[in-house]
Amino acid sequence: MPWAAPLPAAARAFALLSGLGLLALLVLAAWLTPDERGLGTHRQLGFPQCTALKLLGIRCPTCGMTTSWAHTVRGQLGRAAAANCGGTLLALSAIAMVPWLLGSGARGQWLISPPSGRVALTLMLTVLGVTLLDWAIRLIR
Repeated sequence: MPWAAPLPAAARAFALLSGLGLLALLVLAAWLTPDERGLGTHRQLGFPQCTALKLLGIRCPTCGMTTSWAHTVRGQLGRAAAANCGGTLLALSAIAMVPWLLGSGARGQWLISPPSGRVALTLMLTVLGVTLLDWAIRLIR
């Protein structure tokens, strides 16, 4: 079993740092107040308004991502999906990955199974596809 082998120090450090990075993003999302409009929560961090929204009057594919994370960490999945479906999938993925990465790094062995490029690619393409489909539906409305 490849996940039973001890992790090299670099892999262990990478797992711990990745888990801590995702945890930091989730804590930040919990600290933010979700914007009731479904987008704009990122403005609390000092970022400007979305350029596409400002110049063209339409939401870009990532509009509502921060808001969806802020709703997801509060368990408000319906509101999260209404803000941005792709962002909701990303936040849920982060929630699932934090204990796996931190546990694997702390234990020095992969928990359950080692990372898979195929799984990572599938997740990435799924999030991208859902984000673009969500955006297209918003444009049609």
